[in-house]
Amino acid sequence: MRWDPGLYARHAGHRGRPFFDLVGRVGHDAPRTVVDLGCGPGELTEALALRWPGATVRGIDSSTDMIDAARRRPAPPNLAFEVGDLRAYRPGSDDVVVTNAALQWVPGHQDLVAAWARALPAGGWLALQVPGNFSAPSHALMREHAASPRWAETLRGVLRHDDAVAEPADYAELLLSAGLEADVWETTYQQVLPGEDAVLGWVRGTALRPVLEVLSAEEADEFEAGYGELLRTAYPRGGQGTVFGFRRIFAVGHRSP
Repeated sequence: MRWDPGLYARHAGHRGRPFFDLVGRVGHDAPRTVVDLGCGPGELTEALALRWPGATVRGIDSSTDMIDAARRRPAPPNLAFEVGDLRAYRPGSDDVVVTNAALQWVPGHQDLVAAWARALPAGGWLALQVPGNFSAPSHALMREHAASPRWAETLRGVLRHDDAVAEPADYAELLLSAGLEADVWETTYQQVLPGEDAVLGWVRGTALRPVLEVLSAEEADEFEAGYGELLRTAYPRGGQGTVFGFRRIFAVGHRSP
């Protein structure tokens, strides 16, 4: 699936806040190695390199477009980026493993999390964040529109939002079963998005990508016209913008030294 780093970055402030809420609960003072799995365009990974200047920090993403954008950024000397599939990541030596808003794209990622947690070294930290809004109108209406007679055949099997992530208690159990201390929580951010069709603009950069990937430009315009109308009813624009509730799920595990 192709990603558009510029489109993704339009809401950088909103997308970045959960990252900092997540890594703020990582208590390692001086890790040797840090990895950011699903790093995207790299500006958040850079924050890890600046926080731990003595660590070797890697950002890994499966999108060559995202990694190309990350490599164009002026980077601290302890930071490098590489193209890679997080499903191929083999833990064991990294002191801090971060994955932010990436695992929802990986079917069955709970098995990966369990393996990473079991392999975490003494003193190590594992921190993950995933969106938990797949039952919200933004996603429910997308599935409903994709299942309509006009789109059902073309988009059959494209969206899998109903099983994309687990619940907080499930992630807590994965970490605890691996012998880690677990800190798990959820937050619903009430984001105020500016402009016309603000929620449509938001999902274009993320959740709508699989749909846009399989439609022609003309079909994409048609799909967005109908979907956008549904969104405008579900998320009416107010005087200061459109309020968009976004639930996020966080889990941080720590293995005692």
